Amino acid sequence: MTELRPRIAVITFPGSNDDVDARLALEQLGAEVVPVWHATTELAADLGGIVLPGGFSYGDYLRCGAIARVAPVMGAVRAFAADGGPVLGICNGFQILCEAGLLPGVLRANRQLEFLCADVTVVVESDGTPFTAALTPGEELVIPIKHGEGNWVTDPALHAELVERGQVVLRYAEDVNGSLDRVAGVANEEGNVLGLMPHPEHAVDPLLGPTGGVPLLQGLVAAAHERLAGAGVA
Repeated sequence: MTELRPRIAVITFPGSNDDVDARLALEQLGAEVVPVWHATTELAADLGGIVLPGGFSYGDYLRCGAIARVAPVMGAVRAFAADGGPVLGICNGFQILCEAGLLPGVLRANRQLEFLCADVTVVVESDGTPFTAALTPGEELVIPIKHGEGNWVTDPALHAELVERGQVVLRYAEDVNGSLDRVAGVANEEGNVLGLMPHPEHAVDPLLGPTGGVPLLQGLVAAAHERLAGAGVA
């Protein structure tokens, strides 16, 4: 019997521009992708994971992610995350998750006040999330970035707590954009919600460049499969 491909939703907001790339990458890594429009208020019961992709949701008006956080679909995203479902926010998706209070900290303008686009090295700091479960702390991944507001900040006391709890999941090997402590990705306390500024969906095909995004997306696919298998769906 052929094993079912776990169903993962990729949400499109007005202004998203990496949603199709995320779909293609996930399909390449064994998922069945479910496109979801931002006006959707209910998600299918057989979803195993959710991706909030990169782009410029609602034109980045007010602040990056500030309008998307109150999009109709976000109620369903919150419920899915509260139930333990794996949620991955990439670049603008990370900004949205921070604005929505699903992840700590905020994303501000890069230190250089310039848009950055380059392959960068990130260091795995925690294997305590489904996305990094197959990785080892200290392992390095090369993944591209492309953002103007990727400078993650929070207050020092909260930052210390996040580090202690293993919620700082990825750090830039070098200071790329001014992010506090070179943070490139953080998770919620439960570990099922991860936001990162680098774009793993652009790092899955060796013909196109680095493949550092593969283990992170494979982790999401595996977590989605496990969730559905536990529910008797996959």
